[in-house]
Amino acid sequence: MLKQIVNRYESKAFAFLILMFALVSVVNSDFLTGESVVNCFNDSVVFTLLAVGSAFVILTGEIDVSVGSVLGISAAVAATILRDGGSLFTAITMSICVGAFFGLVNGIGVAVLKIPSLIFTLGTYGVARGMVYVYTGGAWVENLPAWFTSASHSYLCGYLTWYYALVLVFVIFVQFLLSHTKKGHNFIAVGDNYQGAELVGINPTQTKIYAYVISGVFASVAGLLFTSRIGFITPMSGNSYEMKAIAACVLGGISLSGGLGTLIGAAIGAVIMTSITRILVFLGLSSNYDNTITGIILIVIVVVNTIIQNREIVKSRREISLKRIAQKAFIDNQEVTK
Repeated sequence: MLKQIVNRYESKAFAFLILMFALVSVVNSDFLTGESVVNCFNDSVVFTLLAVGSAFVILTGEIDVSVGSVLGISAAVAATILRDGGSLFTAITMSICVGAFFGLVNGIGVAVLKIPSLIFTLGTYGVARGMVYVYTGGAWVENLPAWFTSASHSYLCGYLTWYYALVLVFVIFVQFLLSHTKKGHNFIAVGDNYQGAELVGINPTQTKIYAYVISGVFASVAGLLFTSRIGFITPMSGNSYEMKAIAACVLGGISLSGGLGTLIGAAIGAVIMTSITRILVFLGLSSNYDNTITGIILIVIVVVNTIIQNREIVKSRREISLKRIAQKAFIDNQEVTK
């Protein structure tokens, strides 16, 4: 049991997170304090939701590069409603509807129309980002209610915020559903073997649409928490967040080819990616390096994973070939004996 836990990719990702914290503390001992470490988790709440939502899409073998823009438009809608005196319920409902709508559009485009997911979601990314500018008139959305912005600073215990605690519990619950329900298994089955999933009665088209809708809804909820944490929205809110969300998934052990990985791994990857900004501060480096480092990490991880996967494919083919040779030799030997 212990060996299985250690060999799981989530465990390796968590070990990498601890090692990263330890190395930074060697350079700057001020980093390794309870407040600093816990804040790395607190700061990851938005990216955790984005990464987990993106994970559903990646598990089916597709990709969604529109989540940053969907976060932006969802956040802008919620922020204007709250600023203008609307209720929290209305803001949440409208925000989720926006996210679900864009998710549905992505799902139809990719799963039904069979347009490559990178191309279609890139188009959705542009549409959603343009709508943020149109909706806000290019202006910032400010003067949000104090009770809404202060909620992000409510602590469950010690330095742990309610936001991260609730998101963590929610992610664990969704992971349980993914691992122990038929619908949850469908996402992994479609990504692992599209034709095979179809043969056993799974509807791949429907499953991919569900995955994109879930991704859009998670992006909209992330937009709500983003608005509460930041306290205002700009037309560029959420820009380039999709890269970190995808990097978090890959770093957490989710295969870009689909069918492999867990939501817990994506959540751990989100903490790693979010911690980069805080770590740069403690190392005395500019935060301008953030996106560069994120890009480098993503490239390295993808290259390494591709090399490992190719080696496994070659190994699998070699084993199959050896078995066939052994079977042929056995048959030939039987014929000679006769």
